[in-house]
Amino acid sequence: MIPRYSRPEMVAIWEPANKFRIWFEIEAHACDAQSRLGVIPAAAAKTVWEKGDKPYTPERIARIDEIELETKHDVIAFLTELAEHIGEPSRFVHQGMTSSDVLDTCLSVQLSQAADLLLADLDKLLAALKRRAFEAKDMPCIGRSHGIHAEPVTYGLKFARFYAEFARHRDRLLRARMDIATCAISGAVGTFANIDPAVEEYVADKLGLTPEPVSTQVIPRDRHAAFFATLGVIASSIENVAIEIRHAQRTEVREAQEYFAPGQKGSSAMPHKRNPILSENLTGLARTVRMAVVPALENVALWHERDISHSSVERMIGPDATVTLDFALGRLTGLIDKLVLYPQNMRDQLNNFGGIHDAQRVLLYLTQNGVSREDAYKIVQRNAMRVWKSFGIDPDNTDAPAPLDETEKEAAGHENRLFFFLSKDQDLAKALRVEDLKALLEEDSISYHTKRVDTIFKRVFGA
Repeated sequence: MIPRYSRPEMVAIWEPANKFRIWFEIEAHACDAQSRLGVIPAAAAKTVWEKGDKPYTPERIARIDEIELETKHDVIAFLTELAEHIGEPSRFVHQGMTSSDVLDTCLSVQLSQAADLLLADLDKLLAALKRRAFEAKDMPCIGRSHGIHAEPVTYGLKFARFYAEFARHRDRLLRARMDIATCAISGAVGTFANIDPAVEEYVADKLGLTPEPVSTQVIPRDRHAAFFATLGVIASSIENVAIEIRHAQRTEVREAQEYFAPGQKGSSAMPHKRNPILSENLTGLARTVRMAVVPALENVALWHERDISHSSVERMIGPDATVTLDFALGRLTGLIDKLVLYPQNMRDQLNNFGGIHDAQRVLLYLTQNGVSREDAYKIVQRNAMRVWKSFGIDPDNTDAPAPLDETEKEAAGHENRLFFFLSKDQDLAKALRVEDLKALLEEDSISYHTKRVDTIFKRVFGA
């Protein structure tokens, strides 16, 4: 965990003090359950709480670490330090249990705690996306496929798309949290030979978990794999939003821009720079979260009833993935909240290429008026290519484009160059009156393309 990309509340989940506190509660609740069953004296269970229920201060943690240097076993070191506080009744602690009962159940609690913070993060992000979606619902811009101008959309649809995506992630994370919140207090190799299953049920209830149906000596790692895979998918969607913003902020596009604070500097060398540093940072953080996914998948395959090949992996990816994702979600929420939009630049982009975005609309109009799709496509495409050429973009892919003919030169004076070229096409004239074509393209083009926005918003946000 790097402090630069960490937030205190999530970091605290993975601190030794929280971990040892959970370990203590597992052991103490197990003692209560054992005393109810008559396995250990009730007085012993009471003493565990009375003498052992103390904060895990830096001094206590240092003592556990000191003991571990000798025992080379973290759970034994913890139990030894606990015994120093409890005294003689400590012989009843950990009765019939194995280390994995403590370690795996604790990890389930920690991942559940982390999931709760991440769910709260998602709620804040969803609120920001929804607000910006309605703010920009009717803000037209050019849509792009393959990075090339396609047909008009609105910026509200972009935010709505991201809202729907992260709403799905919230559902996924809820399911992943439910899946990971299991408890294993089943003893060596998971047979309950030395401990009653009622102890597991009791501890699970106290910790807000569910008993693991079959735990061998560890909780099955397919649960953990699904959890970290969910984090990885969320991270990919964070990158999806970040990439959209990075492209929109390019100088030649400038449809949107990250908020640039007073006194902020963009470059140590170039004072004019206003860079999309938050979006770029989010792209990198997403990669870091996804790094946890493959190791988590590989942890599923363990030897027989258990081995510890998964252990070192989880000690790293548990904190790193959750802390990083928590930070990234918070950063993305702030970015969306303050994202600067430039509606006029969006309009300029829409109008930059002479109505070429209406090509499909004309194609469909021709087919509806008796022209075969093949012929209609040829008519529209060749005239669309002339529009490109009139803007200095050679459809023949040569470094030195052929000189413009008189018609192409004349097109420069027309706002809708697509209509201009189509109106002079003899094949089109045979199938369609120019007046009808003009009437079609003189309609509000933007309204035509965005007339279903309300329907989409109702699907995303409800009525």
